[in-house]
Order: sequence, then structure tokens, then C-alpha cells
Amino acid sequence: MQTSTRDRIVVAAARLLQRQGYVGTGIKQIAQEAQATLGSVYHFFPGGKETVAVAAIQHGAAEFGALLRESLDSEDDAAEAVLACSRRLADELRTSGWTDGCPVTAAALETLGTDSEIQRACAAALRDWEGLVRDKLLRGGFPAEDAREVATTVISTLEGAEVTAQVNRSEDPLLTAGRQLARLVRSY
Repeated sequence: MQTSTRDRIVVAAARLLQRQGYVGTGIKQIAQEAQATLGSVYHFFPGGKETVAVAAIQHGAAEFGALLRESLDSEDDAAEAVLACSRRLADELRTSGWTDGCPVTAAALETLGTDSEIQRACAAALRDWEGLVRDKLLRGGFPAEDAREVATTVISTLEGAEVTAQVNRSEDPLLTAGRQLARLVRSY
């Protein structure tokens, strides 16, 4: 299946942002990685690097959301589903050589304190992921307020555990977080 030039640009930018962050990724590098001309990048993204970054963050967020949804749907029990998520994230991270963590973390941290499109795209991604977990918990019988708060806890914990796993080049932080999150979910 052939991908369009625009799609190649978005995917290349998503991978670079995930690995290098927004500041560390240049528009020329995105074009080179996408096997596209610089003119093509500006044709599809006349707003430049920030516009490409927003599309890349949205792409990465959708990919991560699909992985999260698949993991959550792999188990009927909500606690086991959260544990399955942590295992899947640990496996994916290890397989990538510890480079492909959360698709929004680097860009989110680099743009803290701004009211940029990048920051809004990162915030939307986190809300969407929390919504996936919340919906799983609601289907498991959680009251709405508890489901919302536990979902925020799950995503926040997995995000932190993923960064810690990357830094330590170890699955342990994610697996430990998964076990503790499952314990929390079971406590309800």
C-alpha cells in the first residue's frame, strides 16, 4: 500500500518528535526522514514546524489510543485490562530499544507554560486516553466520578512509569505500576 507524501511527513515527524522532542527535531530532518522535499513539507503544512508537529502529535496520539484500546479490550476484568496495558507498553518500549515511549511526552514537556497548538494537542491526547480507561471502568461497574478519577490516575501513572522505564532501560517500572494499578482497580 502506497502512502501519500503528507502521510509520510506526518509519520516521520511523529517518530522524530517521540524520540527527540519538538526542540530537537528540525523541519529539514522531517523532510529527509519522510523522503520528501522541503517544499512538500511547506506545501502540506504552510504553518511550518508547529503545524507539522500538531499533525504528528495527533497521529501518535491516535496510534497510542488504538494500542490502549486494544489492550483494554483484551480482558473483560478492568483490573486485568489495566495490567495488560502496562505489559503491552513494557513490551513495545523494550522492542523499540527504549526509544519509542509516549508520543506526546517530549513535546508536552517542552511546551509547558505555553498556550500553543502543540500543548493543546498534547492535552487532548491525554484526555482521550483517560476517556478510554474511564469507559472501560464504567463498563466494569464503576461509579462515574470514581471512573474519572481512577482513569486519570491510570494514565498519569503509566506515563510516569514509561518515562522511568526509558531512563532505566527496564520494563520493571511499567510492570510494577501495572500491578499496583490493578490492585487499585480491584479495591473498588
